[in-house]
Amino acid sequence: MTNLELRRQVINIYKELLFLGRNYPLGYGYFRDRLHRAFASQSHLDDEEQIRKGIARAEFVKKEVEALYYLKRYRTLKQRYENR
Repeated sequence: MTNLELRRQVINIYKELLFLGRNYPLGYGYFRDRLHRAFASQSHLDDEEQIRKGIARAEFVKKEVEALYYLKRYRTLKQRYENR
């Protein structure tokens, strides 16, 4: 893999996480600031293996955020239909 391809992957996962952050319970601003700090703290990495590990960690975070949204949605629907 070339550095350009890894860079593209990092930018794509960053954009995907930003998109998911729109509905974050603590607000988009909070999510965006935390995400930016997390990515900026890893910007010094040069080793391809370390960058791949960072991408894998970002994918895990993405899945966790999606799970949080699905759980919130499930609880809302359950609450709506239990009261009937």
